[in-house]
Amino acid sequence: MNILANDGIDPAGKEILEQAGFKVDTNKIAQEDLPEKLRFYDGIIVRSATTVRESLMDACGDRLKFIGRAGVGLDNIDVEAAKARNILVLNTPAASSLSVAELVFSHLFGLSRLMHRSNRELNDGSAAQFNRLKKEFAGGWELFGKTLGIIGFGRIGQEVGRIARGIGMPVMVFDVVFESSDSLAREMEHKHGVVVASLDDVLGKADCISLHTPGLGKPLIDAFAIDKMKKGAVLINCSRGGIVDEQALLDALDSGHLLAAGLDVFSNEPTPDPRLLNHPQISVSPHIGASTAEAQERVGIEMAQRIIAAFNP
Repeated sequence: MNILANDGIDPAGKEILEQAGFKVDTNKIAQEDLPEKLRFYDGIIVRSATTVRESLMDACGDRLKFIGRAGVGLDNIDVEAAKARNILVLNTPAASSLSVAELVFSHLFGLSRLMHRSNRELNDGSAAQFNRLKKEFAGGWELFGKTLGIIGFGRIGQEVGRIARGIGMPVMVFDVVFESSDSLAREMEHKHGVVVASLDDVLGKADCISLHTPGLGKPLIDAFAIDKMKKGAVLINCSRGGIVDEQALLDALDSGHLLAAGLDVFSNEPTPDPRLLNHPQISVSPHIGASTAEAQERVGIEMAQRIIAAFNP
């Protein structure tokens, strides 16, 4: 099979595929050129940059056999259209969980001690500035003992919960799957040492909230949800752009209802609202949740293994 890894693949994954007899092309093809060129491939591997919609599948005729998403979410793939055409859709749900979870705590630790502002503002080397910021930033806070609310308790959410408990944070979780399965909720509580709660309870009682849901096509955290959040709470989104109403978030920060926010994803990538990027109470990163060397190696290996299992068992 001839595979296009249009957004790249770690060399370890490429080597595994080639040893199994697959041909892997890592030359990037622009999105607008894919309808003409993808029809010469049996499969495509993408990350976030390339989208695979119904029209692109139709342009490939009957040759395209699979679409691989080197990551967790499938927002950039028309999954239903693929199913209708018997095109297999594969992702790598396990590989990047730890990297995303660690980024959540990078934002939380940075916000709690105002590191995001220190790195911006402690810049001229003067004693006056140093002493001013030392006094201004003396009001940091500890994560220990603060309740972490996790919305979406899949692999990444579970990894976030594990780290939180390790640093002494009680954990509340909400996931829609628990609403229809009380036995699963109790199993998760016993296995992970968390408290399963309703969405309203998590919003209203957690000191910090971390989002780990798929894209929903509309905000999950809108002005109404933010109003339910505890005054002085912190919101972290390392999940999907669009699940937070960014204007409502800005309003809540400016009013003092929310203390701070950490954002790795944005509604308008790759050109986020500058107000988010420059806000003194927001820590930002450029959608790098899964972008560690270790995670990308695991992603490449997992993707290769899933392709081989499907087509060359």
